[in-house]
Amino acid sequence: MTDNKKKRGGADAALIAMGEAYEVAYWSKKLKITPAQLKAAVKKVGHSARKVEAYIGEQKHKAADRALIAISQPYEVRYWSKKFKVTPAKLKAAVAAVGHSSKNVGAYLAKKKTTKKKAAKTVKAPAKKKAAKKKTAKKASKKKAA
Repeated sequence: MTDNKKKRGGADAALIAMGEAYEVAYWSKKLKITPAQLKAAVKKVGHSARKVEAYIGEQKHKAADRALIAISQPYEVRYWSKKFKVTPAKLKAAVAAVGHSSKNVGAYLAKKKTTKKKAAKTVKAPAKKKAAKKKTAKKASKKKAA
């Protein structure tokens, strides 16, 4: 579908018309990508300029710097939360504790999980021992009474 050049502004600026060479050139230059990359992005997420910009930003980030976690970017919080299998709140707390390095955050979260598992095991073991002690104490008291 061709672009109506008489319409300007809001609705027209919100969509990318791939059939118009000047729009392809404009958006390619604005997003600093090739027309082929723009075409692939539009095919993936649709003609919405906002969605295409977000998709391109996410793709550039994935290719650029995987070592740092930018908490200010929602797509990064989603990505790293899924990767580390934690909630966004726990991810933010980990970044606050050890910094933005993904290696440090991963190590911190792994350490926390192992200490949690150890704590859970130590809590369960004494409970079983206490129950066993109570049973033997009852048996001993019954023997004394008899």
